[in-house]
Amino acid sequence: MKIITEFKKHELLGRGGAAFPTALKWELVARAKAEKKYIICNGSEGDPGVFKDGFILENYPQEVITGIKAALEIINNSSAYLYLRQDYYQKQRKRLAKLINGCPIKICAKTGGYLAGEETSVCAAIEGEKPEPRIKPPFPCESGLWGCPTLINNVETFYYVAQIVQGKYEKKRFYSISGAVKNKGVYEMPLSWSIERILTETGNFPRGKFFLQAGGKAMGEILLSNELKRQVKGSGAIIVYDFQTDAMALLREMIDFFLVANCDKCTPCREGIYRIGQMAQKGEIDKKDLADIFFVLENTSFCALGRGSVLPLKSLINKLL
Repeated sequence: MKIITEFKKHELLGRGGAAFPTALKWELVARAKAEKKYIICNGSEGDPGVFKDGFILENYPQEVITGIKAALEIINNSSAYLYLRQDYYQKQRKRLAKLINGCPIKICAKTGGYLAGEETSVCAAIEGEKPEPRIKPPFPCESGLWGCPTLINNVETFYYVAQIVQGKYEKKRFYSISGAVKNKGVYEMPLSWSIERILTETGNFPRGKFFLQAGGKAMGEILLSNELKRQVKGSGAIIVYDFQTDAMALLREMIDFFLVANCDKCTPCREGIYRIGQMAQKGEIDKKDLADIFFVLENTSFCALGRGSVLPLKSLINKLL
């Protein structure tokens, strides 16, 4: 359990968006009493503004496999799945298979859309079921794949597990930077840096008026240029927009994404986002009705898609419309 102690020492958090303490998740699965356990490295990366996991798989595949192997050593009676977005699977599977070299790690391709990356949906997909979210609790660390305790972390988290195993961890993370910038790409920089400093250091701080979305295009908050002293949360994405961007068109784009991404399983998400879409199509935002819809989405949605949609939609409407 020495590695778990190191996670605690370095305060390693998951990089998939939820920032759950890595040590606690590993500890729960390692201590669970079960004849069989599973590990899933989630490389589904369905947020259109996030592409860091693809960069890591391209440039640091050995580190990802090293991180998964560390989990296999700590968690007894376990085997692993490397669950990849279709294009990552096609591009990287042969290379990754060579690095796996006989370890009990199976590479599989993502099925379904954005929600297929949610942790319980990943389990359903690997089991051959429709990739839809399941009721929690029980959480995957108690009952995941085929009802067994399952550890699920994303590609970037396993990369940093390897960094800690090798004594190289420096409290950094990867940032996907895109939009109206000169140097679009993925950058590894300190966790403590502000959005403003990240953009400046990468040569991406715009000269003209702009706004941006931080944390991911699907779940990130809209921020104005005077709000950039904070750190990037969520999945580590920064999408920059010229201030001339049509805010209503951007709202419609967001809503279209959520309408396509949701599984239609729960009424709040399905009907709530549809109702916001009707307002956007008419170009008439009723903020009183909107407040009610946001309340319902945040408090009664079945999974994180409905709950998480509130932050980008609300911040865009309140700041730009």
